[in-house]
Amino acid sequence: MRYMLLIYDNEKEWANMSEAESGSLYAEYGTFTESIAASGNLVHGDPLEPTPTATTVRVRNGKTQTTDGPFAETREQLGGFYIVEAKDLDEAIAIAVRIPSARIGSIEIRPVMQLANMAPGGEQSSAQRTNM
Repeated sequence: MRYMLLIYDNEKEWANMSEAESGSLYAEYGTFTESIAASGNLVHGDPLEPTPTATTVRVRNGKTQTTDGPFAETREQLGGFYIVEAKDLDEAIAIAVRIPSARIGSIEIRPVMQLANMAPGGEQSSAQRTNM
């Protein structure tokens, strides 16, 4: 089963880290990512740019509204994600606790919904595309 591991951090804490501290944390991320790739659990993962670069989009009554930044002020901000393959929630938790930011932020684990008409990567299968 696929799980999305959403990584929440406090951006202010990251900004206040020394270069050595943040460098050490980034190195831990590299080691962690290599280990879950080697074990076959890694499907995909990426860090996100800081929240000031975000744009929130809403459509209300047919009108598009955009605002700069995240939806709401929170103590922790979404900073990145991994999509992993795990046999069950327990294995997903065992992977999540190894994410370096679990010590300074939080990791939200969400099962990825597999829709019957979608291929595993979230794209339509080739058979579905040819029947359009």
